[in-house]
Amino acid sequence: MTDPITRPPWAGRDLSGQWGASRAEWCASRVTAPGAAAGAERGQRSGHAGRGSPMSAGLGRGCRRLALCRPLRAWLRARAHTQQGEPGSLKIKPKTTHVPKIYTKTGDKGFSSTYTGERRSKDDQVFEALGTTDELSSAVGVASELSQESGHTFVKQLHKIQCMLQDVGSNIATPLSSAREAHLKRTSFSEKPVLELEQWIDKYSDQLPPLTAFILPSGGKSSAALHFSRAVCRRAERCVVPLVQAGEADANVAKYLNRLSDFLFVLARYAAMKEGKEEKIYTKSEP
Repeated sequence: MTDPITRPPWAGRDLSGQWGASRAEWCASRVTAPGAAAGAERGQRSGHAGRGSPMSAGLGRGCRRLALCRPLRAWLRARAHTQQGEPGSLKIKPKTTHVPKIYTKTGDKGFSSTYTGERRSKDDQVFEALGTTDELSSAVGVASELSQESGHTFVKQLHKIQCMLQDVGSNIATPLSSAREAHLKRTSFSEKPVLELEQWIDKYSDQLPPLTAFILPSGGKSSAALHFSRAVCRRAERCVVPLVQAGEADANVAKYLNRLSDFLFVLARYAAMKEGKEEKIYTKSEP
């Protein structure tokens, strides 16, 4: 890329019709005479150049020529600064982006903030439920990656579940006792996701053989990872129920986690069936 300091602003342009044959040389000579335009203006004020006179016409042409020389003057100044070791006026400094630090140190004393601005101890039931929901999303993420490697088409539904778990966390982090109307509008959790899970459960259940025995988490990597996610989901539900009973979280959040554990169980069985993997059956040990 050509440096704008060493490349004149008119480079690559045909200015013969605009400047004339020798006008560029004339402009270069006028760069060192910055007072020419000022002198012409003083002449007009003193009355030596009446309107319509030959001198006025000459001054008009001179001013137009000086206007054409402005790009040349700017280029020559920038080039002179660069040659003297100073930064050229035409050089553009790269923009710098400020990256915030990942740590804030605000929780070093064992307290954290809810979405409503409350400061609570980190062992508060709200943060226990939030942490378990985050753990559940991570478990679903592992199951999703393993399922994708096996070519399962339900991966897109697992991705949607992870997005919904973010909404679950938003609702948990907004205790209803301290939430304002603006908070509630952003973090309320409706029944629609619950009904969607029920539809998914029915869809996959209809494709499975009847369950005649208690099965153990097994059936291949995808199935086992989905069973693990189901177990974490049960724990997340147990953490959320006290918040719902205390009126601090929407009841639909607990319903969603309850349906989600059922869906993960059905999906684990479906993954084992599609992969042709055997599900291990519980057998009671002899006394």
